[in-house]
Amino acid sequence: MTYAIIGFGKLGQALAKAFARSGIDVLVATTRDPERFAADAAAIGPTVIPTTLAQAIKADIIFLAVRYESHPDVAKTLSTWQGKTIVDVTNAYGVLAEELKGQASAAVVAQAFMGGKVVKGFNHLGASVLGQDPAVHGGKRAVFLASDDDSAATEIAALAEKLGFAPISLGALAKGGLLVQAREKGWGQLILKDLVKFD
Repeated sequence: MTYAIIGFGKLGQALAKAFARSGIDVLVATTRDPERFAADAAAIGPTVIPTTLAQAIKADIIFLAVRYESHPDVAKTLSTWQGKTIVDVTNAYGVLAEELKGQASAAVVAQAFMGGKVVKGFNHLGASVLGQDPAVHGGKRAVFLASDDDSAATEIAALAEKLGFAPISLGALAKGGLLVQAREKGWGQLILKDLVKFD
């Protein structure tokens, strides 16, 4: 299984830290030349590999950590996303409700990534918290996941556990996705809720 993060701003770097802590190779890409952010990747760790967008989209599991408004541009880079799982880490803050047409923002993203399996997740925490060690006082920091594809949700839950988090399923995008999304100037009920799960 291969992994990539598209977008290497604060959230992308926070995700890269989680992969680096676990010693898992992850490609990182933006629309810029990889040399432009190679130093930032190297500062996180040797398993964080800067590359081109064209190379990153070859990965099996892709974390979409760009601005919500940029997701259609990424989606257009492939004619079909068949066989790939896309983790939607975007937040549609400032996006008008009319643009979402009454849907969860992740459902709009899923329509753009034709053929791919989309899981909403890892977006409810601020980058400074997401980038920290998820082991907290003997528990694990929770990450919420929502998807219309049960197999994809299970796949990303297993990856979240590998990265040290406690995955919590919220069900389908139409319901669970709304709990962890931003739109207009509002936030879903679980956004910025930093919860720790104890076994």
